[in-house]
Amino acid sequence: MADSRGEGGGCCPPMDLFRSEEMHLVQLIIPIESAHLTVSYLGDIGLIQFKDLNSEKSPFQRTYAAQIKKCGEMARKLRFFKEQMEKAGVEPSKIPNPQADINMDDLEFKLGELEAELVEVNANDEKLQRAYNELVEYTLVLRKAGEFFSSAHISAAAHQREIGSRQSGEGSLETPLLDQEISADSSKQVKLGFLTGLVSKEKSLAFERIIFRATRGNVFLKQAAIEEPVTDPVSGEKVEKNVFVIFYSGERAKTKILKICDAFGANRYPFSEDVNKQGQMITQVSGRLTEMKTTIDAGSLQRNSLLKTIGERYEQWNSLVKKEKSVYHVLNTLSLDVTKKCLVGEGWSPVFASKQIQDALYRASIDSNSQVGSIFQLLDTKEAPPTYFQTNKFTSAFQEIVSAYGVAKYREANPAVYTIVTFPFLFAVMFGDWGHGICLLLATLVLVAREKKLSSQKLGDITAMAFGGRYTILMMSLFSIYTGLIYNEFFSIPFPLFAPSAYGCRDPSCEDSTTIGLIKVRDTYPFGVDPAWHGTRSELPFLNSLKMKMSILLGVAQMNLGIIMSYVNAIYFKSSLNIWFQFIPQMIFFNSLFGYLSVLIIMKWVAGSQADLYHVMIYMFLSPTDELGENQLFPGQKNTQMVLLLLALVAVPWMLFPKPFLLKREYEKTHQGQSYAPLPSTDESAELEAAHDGSHGGHGEFEFSEVFVHQMIHTIEFVLGAVSNTASYLRLWALSLAHSELSSVFYEKVLLLAWGFNNVFILIIGIIVFVFATVGVLLVMETLSAFLHALRLHWVEFQNKFYEGDGYSFIPFSFALIDFEEE
Repeated sequence: MADSRGEGGGCCPPMDLFRSEEMHLVQLIIPIESAHLTVSYLGDIGLIQFKDLNSEKSPFQRTYAAQIKKCGEMARKLRFFKEQMEKAGVEPSKIPNPQADINMDDLEFKLGELEAELVEVNANDEKLQRAYNELVEYTLVLRKAGEFFSSAHISAAAHQREIGSRQSGEGSLETPLLDQEISADSSKQVKLGFLTGLVSKEKSLAFERIIFRATRGNVFLKQAAIEEPVTDPVSGEKVEKNVFVIFYSGERAKTKILKICDAFGANRYPFSEDVNKQGQMITQVSGRLTEMKTTIDAGSLQRNSLLKTIGERYEQWNSLVKKEKSVYHVLNTLSLDVTKKCLVGEGWSPVFASKQIQDALYRASIDSNSQVGSIFQLLDTKEAPPTYFQTNKFTSAFQEIVSAYGVAKYREANPAVYTIVTFPFLFAVMFGDWGHGICLLLATLVLVAREKKLSSQKLGDITAMAFGGRYTILMMSLFSIYTGLIYNEFFSIPFPLFAPSAYGCRDPSCEDSTTIGLIKVRDTYPFGVDPAWHGTRSELPFLNSLKMKMSILLGVAQMNLGIIMSYVNAIYFKSSLNIWFQFIPQMIFFNSLFGYLSVLIIMKWVAGSQADLYHVMIYMFLSPTDELGENQLFPGQKNTQMVLLLLALVAVPWMLFPKPFLLKREYEKTHQGQSYAPLPSTDESAELEAAHDGSHGGHGEFEFSEVFVHQMIHTIEFVLGAVSNTASYLRLWALSLAHSELSSVFYEKVLLLAWGFNNVFILIIGIIVFVFATVGVLLVMETLSAFLHALRLHWVEFQNKFYEGDGYSFIPFSFALIDFEEE
């Protein structure tokens, strides 16, 4: 196939996208000493998909399980480094670091050292940070509790002075009695203990309530809120907290309070009643805070320096570990030969890649100094090969649209070739407005112009989807401009771009009229819809009729293309049964009804006839022998319709009955006399049995009933689908009408209405509403709606005529693909 690409004679190059690349099953016999390097070189070219020859073994029983475990451990360390760099705001260097090949054992040792050093630095930093946060909280407790105690002392002294002044003013008879009472009370005084600390503000009410209930109210609790959130020493998060002071009596009350503090996560700190000691403690804590801050800053500098050193080499190390791990995964799919000196591998590769693979094997043997070269040979198999299309940045999005429905069967015709044109065109039929198309085009050109920058960035889901389909959207916008010019709509406003309108006023009295008095005064408008149609009473009936008939013509044309593609597939796969009993009856049935309807539509347009096509098609079935009268479009139409109806009726049993019987006869002819064949030897018996199972896909006898039911389902599906699929294309008309009417509503009821108020402020508001409505509804929601409907028309109405889509993708072992994957 590589030669055919080079020759490609004639006027046209070969259509590589039309059918998937030719594949073959290859076998590689690789000496163990060069196996690692060989697989690494094959990963560089990325053109072979290995088969797992050890599928019966668990991952732990395979040859290179230990090496994969080692690579997994190195990958874990690299993920740890990445998390730490993200926390510290250190970006890994994107510039490749030129360096000689790194030995994996040295890298493992290096990563282990760096991890141990980073873990130690983190642990020290965590301890210092926790101690620092505790000192900050302690400072707050000293200040708030000190304020509380000083205010309490002041109020107590004032209270004592008040009592003293009151006693000095009393009579002498009462004085001895009061003295005795006071002395008696002073003898009963109890020493109170207290606790200070901080508790979360949101838990403070519950904290106070629980302490009150646990001590039966025998406590005095005072709380003071801290203005700014503080960093909690345990969690490291910013939390709003209250400083509390609890006075209690007795050890039992203290024990309960301590347990409640632990339960609520309240941090307790010692506090002295002595004012002098309070000042000393504040001074000591402030000094320790300064020292701690200096130590933490020095540790952070050391940590950042270490992370920058790692960041310079991170990408290189990460890529190397990923590649190494993938190489060992592939080596685990290879099987050891009986001598245990070679590894045997099998895999699918494109035919054109044979020379590249052989060159890689040869280079690996030379570079690894292997005394024995690797062997490359082809294997015969009846297994279906994988499907591989070579796409570029333009065609890949269209191929993804097709593959999302189902991966093409090996070498079957690829709908993506036609989807490149038909998909954006059908979208544009529903989205036709050249003003909206230009907006879409400008947005897409931004993505195309910045594709190099955006392709190297990590994008969000929606942005990544739009960027991946940028060329699809580009085609959609160009076709939308084209169909918008045909509809003559620019944000629903018509413009006489190509010539003046063909219609003019019969007399001066109709100058301001858009509904009556117009006659044809010039040649027909050369391209698209005449601008005079817009705004007339007959605009909607005219455009409805035009777009509805156009939708049917486009649908019949695309479905005919799908049926013709089934013929192309049948020719390629040499299936005469599919040609005679699928393609021919399907073409006859479909075109006898809907192909004939399309011809009638064109004839009606050409002749300018007033024939009612609804009446013609309905009575073609109900009363085929009745005269057509004024609905007749050409001589002999009645006889033609009877012949077409007869052909459609004949085509149904033609599709249904012959194929199952012919398949049964073919099977019997192929297997005739096999029951009386001589018995093979024991060694050959198992091989023939396996070959027989493989050739028949694992099925036993030919099940005629199953084949017949299958054929009947396909026939019913096609007959009913011919009607429903044609009706489904009317969505082109419906969405085009909806888009046009929404655009008219936004223009007339928002922009023109705001203009009519002759107020600048209202006009600005109207323009803003119009822009947001146009972008949000017409350029986003309508784009998505038209995209989904175009997708459905391709998947259901077009592709089901020929596309099986039951293949599986070619997924080669390639380092280029691994680099984009997340661990």
